[in-house]
Amino acid sequence: MKIENVEIRYIKMKLVAPFKTSYGVEEFEEHIIVKINSEGLTGWGEVPVEPVPLYSYETVQTAWHILSDLLIPAILKKDISRIEDHLGIIKNFRGHPMAKGGVETALYDLFAQREKKSLSQFLGGTRNKIDVGVSIGIQSSTSKLIEDITGYLNKGYKRIKIKIEPGNDIEYIKAVRKEYPGILFQVDANSAYTMQDLPLLKSMDEFDLLLIEQPLAHDDIYQHSLLQRELKTNLCLDESIHSLRDAEAALGMQSCRVINIKPARVSGIHESILIHNYCQEHNIPVWHGGMLESGIGRAANVALASLPNFTLPGDISASSRYYVEDIVDPLFELNNDGTISAPTGHGLGVNVINEKLERVTVRKILLK
Repeated sequence: MKIENVEIRYIKMKLVAPFKTSYGVEEFEEHIIVKINSEGLTGWGEVPVEPVPLYSYETVQTAWHILSDLLIPAILKKDISRIEDHLGIIKNFRGHPMAKGGVETALYDLFAQREKKSLSQFLGGTRNKIDVGVSIGIQSSTSKLIEDITGYLNKGYKRIKIKIEPGNDIEYIKAVRKEYPGILFQVDANSAYTMQDLPLLKSMDEFDLLLIEQPLAHDDIYQHSLLQRELKTNLCLDESIHSLRDAEAALGMQSCRVINIKPARVSGIHESILIHNYCQEHNIPVWHGGMLESGIGRAANVALASLPNFTLPGDISASSRYYVEDIVDPLFELNNDGTISAPTGHGLGVNVINEKLERVTVRKILLK
């Protein structure tokens, strides 16, 4: 497929409510949308970066530079018929996985459309619905947290995840378990602790958590192996896993018993599938994390999460969970059984609403 032109847009979308983690508070999501035109088809991708380097070193500005000056010029007018063609072209560009992942998603959208398949079918998905949970930011009080959890459970979400940080942890975990002793419940630290917090982290063993996500440094694998030896609760790595090699190292050192796969973090769908397959071969469950994507990125996430080893509920909530107004149709809605359906249309299976996209666009350029 000859790449004719590529449009990138810097968008700013308002969240339904502020989202607080150990990194800070977000009221808007500022991402980059990638639109690739090829042979009468249009492929869409999303780069879920942030304005400042908190979760990742990538930002809106760095991704804009990498996309407009390097990644996109490298593929313009090239014939890219499969993902390996693309990977061969960009293989010498180091780092910047989110920028790479946005381009790659748009290409996968094109490939699936060309084959007249949904992206889920094209990737080898085995389910038409995926189990989903909800991620809840750090709340101002335990009573507010319980109120939010009650609302989400009433809507049908199958798993609850709360963000924690030093000073906002055990009290919140105790309150949730007291109110809801039987729910699937996990916590996400976003690298907020160190090994000096071992006694506190060990105390979490008594609360029957599904897992503790990324308690230690964002780039650490070794110390997580020391921590996992001390805990009964499963550790899950997120920020530390950027490639199949990282996953191999983490499992080899027994640094975790679960891996969170985010395509944006590992440079795209292709590497995500490699990690998924490796974990499946070694009986390690994976689940699909979220980066508060718009409906474009969410469509790709749902398709990927339909693969067989995504056995734990993912952070792929309904569109209304995060955005005042999403930019696609149909919106993603929670089914009565606590699942979200994988789109069945060709490619991503959603339509981007241009008027809505224009309303949230801060900047755009067309490269050709």
